[in-house]
Amino acid sequence: MSGPAAGTAVAATTTDVVCLGESMVTFLPSQPGRLADVPSFGRGIGGAESNVACALAAAGHRAAWVGRVGADGFGDHLVETIASYGVDTSAVRRDPVRPTGIYFRTATDRGTDTHEVAYYRAGSAASAMSPANVPYEELFAGRILHLSGITAALSGDCLALLRELTAARPGRPLVSFDVNHRPHLWRGGDADASVLLALARRADLVFVGEDEAEEAWGIVGAEAIRAAVPEPSVLVVKRGSAGATVFASGLRPGPRSSNAGGAENAPGARSTEGGGAENAAEPRSSNAGGAEDTDTVTHVPALHVDVVAAVGAGDAFAAGFLSATLRGLPVRDRARHGHLMAAAVLTVPGDLTEPPARDHADRLVALDDDAWGTLRLGPGWTAADRASEEVRTP
Repeated sequence: MSGPAAGTAVAATTTDVVCLGESMVTFLPSQPGRLADVPSFGRGIGGAESNVACALAAAGHRAAWVGRVGADGFGDHLVETIASYGVDTSAVRRDPVRPTGIYFRTATDRGTDTHEVAYYRAGSAASAMSPANVPYEELFAGRILHLSGITAALSGDCLALLRELTAARPGRPLVSFDVNHRPHLWRGGDADASVLLALARRADLVFVGEDEAEEAWGIVGAEAIRAAVPEPSVLVVKRGSAGATVFASGLRPGPRSSNAGGAENAPGARSTEGGGAENAAEPRSSNAGGAEDTDTVTHVPALHVDVVAAVGAGDAFAAGFLSATLRGLPVRDRARHGHLMAAAVLTVPGDLTEPPARDHADRLVALDDDAWGTLRLGPGWTAADRASEEVRTP
């Protein structure tokens, strides 16, 4: 079987977001320095799509991760750890022959010349994912299907799978795609550039860094990126410390006229405003001529953050943006929630952390532009509000 036939009925939606991709066991250094000099490592997990699923589940959404791991101890650790965040892992497949991928990294920023990563993922269980062996019913059971360009780089079968999942068909959920260009994963040539661009143009909601668009596609500037990727209803161009620029077709750019924190703000609640995710970025099975004539363009400045480790921020931003999308929030608030979720991860050593409480995040998102521009967040900021709430409780 090479995927669901056109018109195939999809199971009733019981999940907010389904994330598909490879997750690996990661070994984090006990101290700074070259991999050759680090004496010991602590064990964690890493994977763009599973990071998004864990962050969404921790924020109160119904998230599922679909992947393939080895029938080994590392696979056990991955599934158990991801499930501990509240993520549904029931659709994860175990490969009896291929191993679970692992990697080691240094403590330095990924963008610096001193950063080292040693991957042991060639021939991994996840690289064997294909259109013939994934659970389509589970993949299409969510309101949003989140994918990334990393999966496309793992193998020819994985690329075929992403092409299948991003194909236009009746009943397809909203497809979110994070470009996540990783040059070292590709097998040479210019295939990565054309493949990632084609996949992005088939999605409904796309995340791409301004730097990776220049590296992969030779395109400079947010407007030029939108011109190259006109089809998605929402395009989020991440601009590092400069913030994010969101191109959106038919969405409200500004804050709500009123938000008293009603039932729609409860963890896991579906928004009743505009139909939630379904109307927040409509799946575009056909789009002749792109969205350039109807776009609203919203720039949202980044926060001032005392960075502990610059890893996992992109995945956290995507999770925050998707969380706000599920709630039907306006574009500015989606990007602000993305920045806040990224700030939570930037102020801890690893890829994952507990997000801010929803009411805390909503209060920060509601700040006026001047207050938002002067906000500074450091280690422990997500717990500080919880502590103050406990002190004020009679």
